[in-house]
Amino acid sequence: MQQLTSLTNQRGASVTTIIVGLAMAGIIIKLGLGIIPAYVGDYQFTKLVAGELKKANDAKQNERQFMQSLSQQLSINANYNTKPEEMIVFTNKTPGALAVKSQYEVESNFYGETFIVNRFEKEITAADAK
Repeated sequence: MQQLTSLTNQRGASVTTIIVGLAMAGIIIKLGLGIIPAYVGDYQFTKLVAGELKKANDAKQNERQFMQSLSQQLSINANYNTKPEEMIVFTNKTPGALAVKSQYEVESNFYGETFIVNRFEKEITAADAK
């Protein structure tokens, strides 16, 4: 009888619990590695566009001059596989009052043929350059 009660009062994690826990931790880490770089890239892209937008509005540049400057900065500073024309849309094309909206998505391979798709869409203003 003493032996039976010691088995029912077992404490601690079983092997199955440890394996399931490690698998879940691995999945969470893999998700993080797929999601976090996209958000860091979006933050950097937003700051770069906002800085160029501020410069363009201060110099009263038109949208074509702004896009040329932005393309040049992206080719120097970043590793984007798309063109800025595919990533931003003008909401105001008046020189000195240019306004843009970012609209793009980033795909990262999660496992095999399964992808994580992050969509980014927001207004970018010169005030974001701070």
